[in-house]
Amino acid sequence: MKLLRDLLYGIRLETVVGSTAVPIESVSFDSRQVARDGLYIAITGTSSNGHDFIDDAISRGAKAVVLEHMPAQLSEGVTYVLTPCTREALALVAANLYNRPSEQVQVIGVTGTNGKTTVATLLYQLFSELGYASGLLSTIAVYVKDERYLASHTTPDPLQIQRYLAMMRDTGVTYCFMEVSSHGIDQKRTLGINFCGALFTNLSHDHLDYHGDFLAYRNVKKSWFDTLSKDAFALSNADDKNGSVMLQNTKAKTGYYSLTSIADYRASVVEMRFDGMLLRIANREFWTQLTGTFNAYNLVLVYATALELGEDPFQVVAAMSKLTPTPGRLNWVKGTQNRYGIVDFAHTPDALQNVLDAINALRTHNEQLITVLGCGGDRDPLKRPKMGSIAASFSSKVIITSDNPRSEDPQKIADQMLAGVGVQLRSRVFVQLDRAEAIRMAVALSGPGDLILVAGKGHESEQIIGDKRIPFSDKDHLSNALNL
Repeated sequence: MKLLRDLLYGIRLETVVGSTAVPIESVSFDSRQVARDGLYIAITGTSSNGHDFIDDAISRGAKAVVLEHMPAQLSEGVTYVLTPCTREALALVAANLYNRPSEQVQVIGVTGTNGKTTVATLLYQLFSELGYASGLLSTIAVYVKDERYLASHTTPDPLQIQRYLAMMRDTGVTYCFMEVSSHGIDQKRTLGINFCGALFTNLSHDHLDYHGDFLAYRNVKKSWFDTLSKDAFALSNADDKNGSVMLQNTKAKTGYYSLTSIADYRASVVEMRFDGMLLRIANREFWTQLTGTFNAYNLVLVYATALELGEDPFQVVAAMSKLTPTPGRLNWVKGTQNRYGIVDFAHTPDALQNVLDAINALRTHNEQLITVLGCGGDRDPLKRPKMGSIAASFSSKVIITSDNPRSEDPQKIADQMLAGVGVQLRSRVFVQLDRAEAIRMAVALSGPGDLILVAGKGHESEQIIGDKRIPFSDKDHLSNALNL
């Protein structure tokens, strides 16, 4: 239990009606979850407005409400707190509720279009290998030391974030590695977290349905770096055209990594194979189970982060050789007749291009590369023709299928992807909207030595069709089809 005034520490207050000395037992931004003596924070969302449910929250026991505009009638015995931004207030209240755990746990955030999950997961693996009690907040899972919890969003809501950070603090975690999405930044979910490090991977076409245009998307990412303190460090990709933009105006100590440009930390690929690559960083060579140029970027960023955190470079390289691929990211499946399947989360044009480039660099080109992919429904439609074009241009055959269509018509999504395929490439493109059947079709079209890429869903364990979530694993379906 905390007093309301303690929870409001650091929040911009415009008006307070009632007492701030009232005891608060719980905090919620969902009126249905409000309990007796609770604090309700009214958030304006994309599909509903929390201000419409204030009366419901009070009927369930809310003793205080944080809101952006006062209702016409006020309930007796309830404290009303007016603030210009309730999303901001929610993040700060959440931090205060759990006694600001990021002041005791060192939190390193990773942002960018692609690579966030891989970099955060590899850092968690690396620092665990180096002997630190570590935590992970990622798309795939949340780890508090060795304890795993399922993740629901790239950046969870502030109450979840602070609860996990508090669990990490209370169990002795030293470092937490966290994915930071553009949605999370824009919706203020990262406020109230004291980041000691911020990492930028790359920037390409994604989430324009939410942000409106690429400039707005880029600026949201950049705004996170602008909030860092002078005691933090920030690392950016010197080979990305937006890499220097991210670090403009930040107070943090800055550094760059690259494969081709002059930078503080550089890496080069000595040898690349299906089962890994030989990487050179700072004149030290090591073998890694990860492969692909994009993973070389991920690994040099992991190395740079470790050195920024004061680790010994020799010990870091030795530990990096033990790192394993992230689930759903360029995962290989061996089949009969020397056929290989690859499962990858690539769901943006840039990520798909990177994966296809990595696979094509390893091919003899005497074999086929058959790609199965779709695009998510209720998401950015502008990338769909690009995805279709890239897949057709860099694959022997393509099967367009459903991803997570959600409320959209799968055929409409497929047609938009097909629209990006040039006439001269149409003959290599098929449409099969049943994803399981599309995977079986790809295997049926393959022969000895061929490669089959199933892209878009990666680690996901379900498919969202309409309002239903159906169990579905690309890796399981591909493995079963390859080994019949």
